Amino acid sequence: MEQIVVQMVGVKKKRRNKMIGPLNLSIPQGYVVVIVGENGSGKSTMINMLMQTVIPDEGDITWFGQSYPNGIPPEIKQQIGYVSEKSNIEEDLMTAEEVAKFRSYWYKDWDDMLLQKLFKTFNIPVNTRLNKMSKGERRKVEISVALASHPKLLLLDEPSSGLDPFAWKRMINELQEYMAQGESTILLSTHIVDEIRRLADFIILVHQGRILGMVEKDSLLDNWKEVWMKGDISMVEDLPGIISAHQESIGMLRLITTECKELENLLQQSGIQVMKTRGLELDEILSLWIQRDEAVIVQSERGE
Repeated sequence: MEQIVVQMVGVKKKRRNKMIGPLNLSIPQGYVVVIVGENGSGKSTMINMLMQTVIPDEGDITWFGQSYPNGIPPEIKQQIGYVSEKSNIEEDLMTAEEVAKFRSYWYKDWDDMLLQKLFKTFNIPVNTRLNKMSKGERRKVEISVALASHPKLLLLDEPSSGLDPFAWKRMINELQEYMAQGESTILLSTHIVDEIRRLADFIILVHQGRILGMVEKDSLLDNWKEVWMKGDISMVEDLPGIISAHQESIGMLRLITTECKELENLLQQSGIQVMKTRGLELDEILSLWIQRDEAVIVQSERGE
């Protein structure tokens, strides 16, 4: 039976002039789950609620199958690694070595050999105070100490912010190595498409404080496609997953479908020729996904 590492049920949080939620979400063990959405969509608030640096107004959250209404106990926090979008100002005057030494007291599975390997891999100036480091250097310190704690759940809020392309590639490699342990789980927010492609098993799309869905990345890329087929526009309503249709010329129809495999099987059984297909880029898919959701809301408001 698949273990659920984190679960949100009916979680809400009022932020300034907008509502985040209700959020309903289950994160399975052993996967990289990436939260995607525009700035201000609620990604950081979701992660902060999981760390309890932000307390929900409503709803329930469970960690490793248990809820903790009075705060996450230390033995559970030891199983969670966290890299915040914003650096911890309390560590500004500490060096990388001092930060590591301080944090090691709180984690029973702390791995100093791994930490030193990561410091070397990322070429971190270990005796420099964090407030004297570049944004990218500081980010590398934060990623290193988070991984050194051997967390069962790793929460990463825009982890590659400030990293140069070389450090970014090293980060990707280290996160993949971390996942190779088999029982680890990553929940990561990012806006970098290549990061999603390389790391994600599942994608959560967040828009204006709402979760539009959680979908397996490979299934998304396999099924959201542009299709050219023989036919006319009158056929569209009988075809699966159509979100866009254009009559390119007499007898030639161009479609975008969210169910390409099902569509191709149906057309083959009906003897209708598919001329070509094009896999959509991930950013195209996410944009279309949002447009589809907004169209559904408008139709609902009109009572259609």
